[in-house]
Amino acid sequence: MPSTLVHMAFAGLLAAALLQNTFDRRAILVVMAVTAIPDLDSFIALVSVAGHRTVLHTYLLPAALGVALAADTRWRARSVVRRRWGEWGVAVGWMSIVCMAVAGIGLDFIEAGVNPLWPLHDQFYVLNGKVELSDKRGLVQTFVEVDLDGGGSGGGGTNGSGGGGGGPSIAPENIGSSQEVNMSTGVDPDPDGNQKDPERVFPIVRAGWQLHLLLTGFAVTAARLWRED
Repeated sequence: MPSTLVHMAFAGLLAAALLQNTFDRRAILVVMAVTAIPDLDSFIALVSVAGHRTVLHTYLLPAALGVALAADTRWRARSVVRRRWGEWGVAVGWMSIVCMAVAGIGLDFIEAGVNPLWPLHDQFYVLNGKVELSDKRGLVQTFVEVDLDGGGSGGGGTNGSGGGGGGPSIAPENIGSSQEVNMSTGVDPDPDGNQKDPERVFPIVRAGWQLHLLLTGFAVTAARLWRED
């Protein structure tokens, strides 16, 4: 699972690419701070079963923030955000919400799993799959499994073939509810309470692609700041 630093690096990369005249040191600090908010549910896990990857890793959070920002900047007669921070605040606000959804929650959605619709729907999902073009099998994808035969459970989702229940079965894969899935973190290394003296591990990078993203993200962010200066 990506560390908070990897999330922040990805957010910096997105902000450097998408923010125009509003990109500055203050903007990147705000964007990275908002992107890191979902990982604060590691502390909630200390007092609640519904904790890490659940309470703040729900897409309802950035959706609610987006509605609130739209209501203030588009529907109110006098916007609080514009009055206090001007157009800088509007642009950075939208960028922060996008980065929370894409860099903060989205990276955890891949391979590790999140509870994306909690509390409306308490289930963890993980997004795994592939799309490739084969000279023998045609377009092969495993994100959506389609059953044309009405047979048993899915079997690979390649180009509309495989078993299933007579219709499309859409990934991501369901891996259980917040009562069944407990995520180990440096804050709460033994959520099940099975170890006498568990090791606290605070990850920085745990895969080559994470190291690549971390270095690239922070390098691009620093280069953009240097250019703006």
